[in-house]
Amino acid sequence: MALRLEDKKVFVTEVNAVAVDSLSAVAAEYRGLTVAEMTELRKQARNAGVYMRVVKNTLARRAIKGTEFECMKDTLKGPLLLAFAKDDPGAAARVIKDFAKEHIALRAVSLSAGGQLLPASDLEKLANLPTLDQARAILLGLLVAPMSRLVRTLAEPSAMLARTLSAKAEQKAA
Repeated sequence: MALRLEDKKVFVTEVNAVAVDSLSAVAAEYRGLTVAEMTELRKQARNAGVYMRVVKNTLARRAIKGTEFECMKDTLKGPLLLAFAKDDPGAAARVIKDFAKEHIALRAVSLSAGGQLLPASDLEKLANLPTLDQARAILLGLLVAPMSRLVRTLAEPSAMLARTLSAKAEQKAA
């Protein structure tokens, strides 16, 4: 069933609003996936907080116009779906990568993050970006490491003295 002009305008506005608030986007070709597989992909995307839509290329070009994903417009050819990650820049890439492991019909065409067009081969790099919680944990570990080393260094002389006195006491007792 063909979309009416009003429906197309609403669709473009909706996708544009999502694109404006997103951190990264993945365009993937889905030719060859069954309806059940597409439903499973959409379910995984929803669970990961990823907005995913099958979009006609002309509508997709209009929807991403004026956003940082406008650099993707030349790569939008063939039957594509767009996946936008709102909170975690690697979320959309992780969903596509994980699903493509089991379903070879799904393949990334292009990626965009930070206004930069990335080749499909960079899907692995984008998918391996840490989540916000993981990045915070890494930062906290980096901040705590020097302080914990200082505490261990300061405690070592007294611990060494205690071990020495304990060894002397055992030696006298024997």
